[in-house]
Amino acid sequence: MIRYALICDNAHEFESWFSTSASFEDQARRGLVTCPFCGSPKVERAIMAPNVARTDRERAAPAETGPDAATTEAPAAPAPVALMGEKEIAFREMLVALHKHVAENAENVGKRFAEEAIKIHHGESDGRAIYGEATPDDARMLQEEGVAFMPLPRLPRAGN
Repeated sequence: MIRYALICDNAHEFESWFSTSASFEDQARRGLVTCPFCGSPKVERAIMAPNVARTDRERAAPAETGPDAATTEAPAAPAPVALMGEKEIAFREMLVALHKHVAENAENVGKRFAEEAIKIHHGESDGRAIYGEATPDDARMLQEEGVAFMPLPRLPRAGN
């Protein structure tokens, strides 16, 4: 079984178990994986740290049970381990900078993105940088029309 951290299009985070990666993909494609908070079927895997048991450490010695056991000090807590390396931190910082640049240099047209992009493409609206939301069907239509666009990667949450 595989445990996935998932996120819906409304940014609700939750976990679920699947027998295989292909099982998740199939169920998500058919709309069978839904958000337990809002019911949205638009669910994708979130970034998560692997949970792998270490085999390079010696097993801890059994606890003492004699009269002196109560007076011994508890073992020191293990040092915290970074879940993200330097490359992951740098990548996250680049995504934040990208989002900031887009917000400062383009107009947010929200859910009207596809409509506005078509108007700009056909010269019916002033040419300018825009950003917003598009459905997969909108993206296919824009691609078929020859409109140049690219998806903006999701901005990671600060707590992830």
